[in-house]
Amino acid sequence: MGWRPTATIESLRHRARIYRRIRAFFEAREFLEVDTPLLSGTTNTDAQIASMRAHNQGQELYLQTSPEFAMKRLLAAGSGSIYQICHAFREAEKGRRHQPEFTLLEWYRIGYDYHALMDQMENLIDLLSERTNSFQRRSYRNILIEHTDVDINSIQLPALRTRTRELVPGTDTSTLDFDQCLDLLISMVVSPGLQGYVFVYDYPVSQAALARVSAINPKVAERFELFYNDLELANGFSELIDAKQQRRRFEMDNSRRQSKGLPQYPVDEQLLAALESGMPECAGVALGLDRLLMVLQGLDCIDQTLSFPH
Repeated sequence: MGWRPTATIESLRHRARIYRRIRAFFEAREFLEVDTPLLSGTTNTDAQIASMRAHNQGQELYLQTSPEFAMKRLLAAGSGSIYQICHAFREAEKGRRHQPEFTLLEWYRIGYDYHALMDQMENLIDLLSERTNSFQRRSYRNILIEHTDVDINSIQLPALRTRTRELVPGTDTSTLDFDQCLDLLISMVVSPGLQGYVFVYDYPVSQAALARVSAINPKVAERFELFYNDLELANGFSELIDAKQQRRRFEMDNSRRQSKGLPQYPVDEQLLAALESGMPECAGVALGLDRLLMVLQGLDCIDQTLSFPH
């Protein structure tokens, strides 16, 4: 039986150095480091995310898919800008780049929007990699046009299904909805063509998640993802702080889950109450630290960054 860690001791030392630099970075900017529970009575309603269940004395609980909901309650309570290094969990995620238990760096900066947060992310990654990197920023619409010749502002679902089938041969697109087709194109066609660090921003409003809708263009959400080559590293937003809109999104998520035969999850009423009480304008991002360590150490498997993967 193999009992040794899959990461080398030097890799584990490198992780420890990265954690120290992260804490110094946020300390210098007067962020508060926080700690929130891994277990909750509610979870993320997003139909693309599968939560892990746990039980205690007959109560059904969930392992967090991210600390987002709890951290937003702290923001509403007056914490100021905050960050956290923690573990998160997602069911059925296992592979060269996935583990069901993984490490996140999540932070929220009061007074920032998603563009300012991208600037801060560049500063952090330059610090952690000990060099000045080149970062590209491309809008979701433009990068999709460039790589797939699909314009999300004009294409209809039947044509999108046909184009997706052409670009991803062998795929049955007959039952895919608009966003499922787009997700397939991004993962199978767009991201393999990316080079270096690339921010993709202004996602379709149908993929807003917990992001604010743009006041300039109501078709897009103020959301970005950061890629390194074809590896997704981070997901960030200008945060939605309207409780009524957030409730509608949770309800829409559960409707999608029901239509796909997925379990529906209870809405986080404590988060909605926190938003109702008043959460400050801010931007937030979740950065996958295990994947970032793959990039910084030149590794090709996430297990090589972990002591004891599942």
